Formats: sequence, structure tokens, C-alpha cells
Amino acid sequence: MARQPALFVSHGSPMIMFEPSPAREFLAGLAGQVERPDAIVMVSAHHDMAEAVVTSVEAPATIHDFGGFPQKLFDLRYPAKGNPALAAEVAALVEGPGVPAFLDPKRGLDHGAWVPLMLAWPEADVPVVQLSISSVHAPEWHYRIGQALAPLRERNILVIGSGSLTHNLRAIFAEGRDHDAAVPDWVAVFADWIHARLDAGDTEAVLDAVERAPFGKRNHPTPDHILPLFTALGAGGDKAERLHHSYTYGVLAMDAYRFG
Repeated sequence: MARQPALFVSHGSPMIMFEPSPAREFLAGLAGQVERPDAIVMVSAHHDMAEAVVTSVEAPATIHDFGGFPQKLFDLRYPAKGNPALAAEVAALVEGPGVPAFLDPKRGLDHGAWVPLMLAWPEADVPVVQLSISSVHAPEWHYRIGQALAPLRERNILVIGSGSLTHNLRAIFAEGRDHDAAVPDWVAVFADWIHARLDAGDTEAVLDAVERAPFGKRNHPTPDHILPLFTALGAGGDKAERLHHSYTYGVLAMDAYRFG
């Protein structure tokens, strides 16, 4: 049985489904960089709850949790199966370190999940369970949850955190940035800082990146899109390998990492 890593991917704008970019090309080839998993546990920045919530639906719907995009994006469907038994196991593992966990038998897959999954596994033939983040909890909370999920990797279950290494949407809209806009220093410096700390195995610094890193709060006015990184880091261990590095709209660092 294959031993899976844990991954962190930056999913960017949902228009990555149609707009050519290095990040899209990377995600489209992601399945070739890991053994075929028996299931995926996806931790998406767009599933943000007060506590840990795991989707336990048999056939999760495709959630189009965005607006203002072309109709062709709303027409997309990702009909991957769920896995209620795995969902229950994920909830039990999360509760191991004392974190209350709940099952949601109705919620589908948000675009933080189905966009990268549709690019990587377009046939939707790998079952998917989603685990929420919680913006009201600290980075260490997400890291501990990742550690609790680590045993799943031994059973060919892939843990993926889906967010964005940098995520200041206000800078896109306020400054009218186009897809190929130049990368400002405050974005590049933060992304480089994160990479250096991950490369050094400095988990404590990474978990405190929004507070400690240069331009941390400017790159993450809200913490939601960096929290999946901490869960992936916990699940995979402190050894990080950067699989991809690029930018879209100048201010979205589309980095991807492999842990373990």
C-alpha cells in the first residue's frame, strides 16, 4: 500500500479553470506527482466553521461559492463520490487531541476543493471528504489537527490543504490588477520568507507567519487561506519540498508544497 505525502496547493481564482498559467499547468499535472490515492481528505480555505466539521455526504454537490464570473464556470460539475465511513474516521482522529468534531451529511465541495481536484483528477474517480478550517482558532490548532490526520497517509489516503500562500484580494480589486500584473515587493518578500522557513524546518516561525513575517498581515488580511498550509504541515511532518512557485494577478503566490 502506498504511503502518501501531505500537500498544500494554492488554488487562486476559479478562473484558473480557463486561464492558462504556470499554476494551472502544475495543478493539471499534480496527479502524476503522487501515487494514485484511494481517497482524498481536502482542507479548503472556503470551508470555514467555528469547529472542525467533516463532510459525510455520499455524493457531494459542486458548490459555486463565488459571483461575477462567466456562466461557463457555473456550468462545471465535479461529481466525485464522498466517503461517509472515512468522514467518521477523520472526525474520530481529530477528536483524539481533544478537538470537537462534527459530521455534515449535506455539504458539498466548495471551489477551494473542486477547482484543484478537477484539474488534477478530472475524471472525479477518487472519493473526497472535506475537513473545515476555523478562522477563530489559532494556527497551532490547525497544525495539531494535521498531526492527528497523519496516520491516514499510511493507508494511501492523501491529505491536501487548499488555500493560497498570499491572499490579498483587496489589492486585486482596488488596484485593477490583471492576470499577468507585476509582483510587488511586499508579496515576493513574504513568499520568500515562508519558503526559507519551511526549507529550514522552522515550524514555529511558519505557524506565526502572519504576525512575524514581513508584510504578513498585508498578505493575509484574514487568515483563512494560509490555515490549510498549517494542517498539511502537521499531517506531513516538518520536511517541506516546494513543488511549484508562481504568481497570478501579481499578488497571489500560487506556491505548492509537499510534506513527508
